[in-house]
Amino acid sequence: MSSRNNIILIGFMGVGKGSVAREVIKNSEYMAIDTDDLIESMENKRVKNIFEEDGESYFRKLELDVALWLESSIKNTLISTGGGFYKQKNLKKIATIILLDSPFEKIIKRIKNHPNAAKKLKKRPLLADLKKAEELYKERRPEYLALADIVIDVTKKSALECSNELLKKVKKYA
Repeated sequence: MSSRNNIILIGFMGVGKGSVAREVIKNSEYMAIDTDDLIESMENKRVKNIFEEDGESYFRKLELDVALWLESSIKNTLISTGGGFYKQKNLKKIATIILLDSPFEKIIKRIKNHPNAAKKLKKRPLLADLKKAEELYKERRPEYLALADIVIDVTKKSALECSNELLKKVKKYA
């Protein structure tokens, strides 16, 4: 466990980081924040619009700003991240890193089966082209695995089951 007692959830977009985070905070003493929500608040616009209007490189600079703020300011917090946030160089200084892992096809199936599927797909600009998204998944997954302190396979588990496993593993890791 990092000295700041934070947890960072990493994983591919749509894997369930937000859902698991909501369960963790219901069942623990952690507070929760989401890096994409912070960025949207900073810029007063949606991630999708930042990508469209300002470009991905600008968005990644905003992620860096958030990462630096997290390192200097946040304790006892569960941090949900966007799919590319894991590339920030200071993650190990911020928190224990937990990868929520699942095969690409299962992530897409999970999103498409969600009652709010159209909205979930629309808010993730990098999922517009599923072939490119799968290539991105294949590129990122080994990087996620290399960075993670703890890996949780979310494939056949509810958010509550993932939360319980996460809290148990974090306790052992500390």
